[in-house]
Amino acid sequence: MEREGPPLEALTRRLAETPADFLAEPRIGVAGIVNVAAVVSDVLFDLNLGPLADEQASAFTATDARAHRNRLSLALIAAWLLRDDAFRTALAGLPVPEARAAALGLLGDQVTSLAALAQAPRFVNDPDRREELVRFALRAAGLRPAGESVEQAQDRLANLNSAERQRVIEAARAAEARARSIREALAAKAAEEAAAKYNRE
Repeated sequence: MEREGPPLEALTRRLAETPADFLAEPRIGVAGIVNVAAVVSDVLFDLNLGPLADEQASAFTATDARAHRNRLSLALIAAWLLRDDAFRTALAGLPVPEARAAALGLLGDQVTSLAALAQAPRFVNDPDRREELVRFALRAAGLRPAGESVEQAQDRLANLNSAERQRVIEAARAAEARARSIREALAAKAAEEAAAKYNRE
């Protein structure tokens, strides 16, 4: 995030205007329309990062629609975002292996994490989810939104981070479950002690 990137609004608007081709049903097995691996390969090529290697293509193909449709749909939306000239310029300033890893990291692991928490269309239709995806893409390219300091960019990303929010919610639930278990154990022990005292009397 050391380098200043484009205005956030330009990229969130790009997501809001994602064309129908990138919102079409991903090909899974014999169903669907869009070959996601081919789109990712085209995007890498457009970014001057070479095509997708055969061994990497498997990450963007699937046979189980229920398990992978949302992830592949979001990969298409993220691919549309990466085609913006701001990312071409930013990634051109990095060594090719580093730039390629950044692009594939966003389209692969980061998309997988986000897709586990929200449906792909929300990253087009919901302002917070659009901003979240844009901020993750900018971070992957080593950029922050124009007009923001590094600290501001990090804070805003932390506030929008669905995965982190889900982790905090799960931790709070686990803590509450532990507290409930302790309360129940203490109540049971108190009842046993009361019963024992009653029996002695």
